[in-house]
Amino acid sequence: MPTTPKFDLMPCHATALRKAARKVSQLYEGALAETGLRSTQFAILSELHDRADKPPTLAELAEALVIERSAVGHTLRPLERDGLIALQEGADRRQRYIVLTSKGKAKFKEGSNAWRLAQERFEDMFGRAKARELRLTLLGLAYDDRFGKLQD
Repeated sequence: MPTTPKFDLMPCHATALRKAARKVSQLYEGALAETGLRSTQFAILSELHDRADKPPTLAELAEALVIERSAVGHTLRPLERDGLIALQEGADRRQRYIVLTSKGKAKFKEGSNAWRLAQERFEDMFGRAKARELRLTLLGLAYDDRFGKLQD
């Protein structure tokens, strides 16, 4: 059972979300450590795997991950350097599409096994139904336009 803080000195929703995100990230980072992937990198590989039939542009990937384009670009560099992804020009030379390479597909598969273990551990600790409800609530927040658009 989770421990309850004795003091809520800073009743800030953003701070509470960040603290929880850091704690959950530690769980997933630990599980992924042997693969050499960070959780942010695995999220990108996962997104690209799910979009294999229609690779996203940098802007589309940033929107899907709810992060700024510059942050996506920064995170893509090591993945491209390691040969896990490739950038392909579209018909319009200004657009570049991000695709998984065969090496990236293999790394995604390896990461998926580690991710599944972290996922199961989280659900065991938090409860499967509560975890699903939490995930859907957080995704609702992440994609709620009332919170404003990201600035580039």
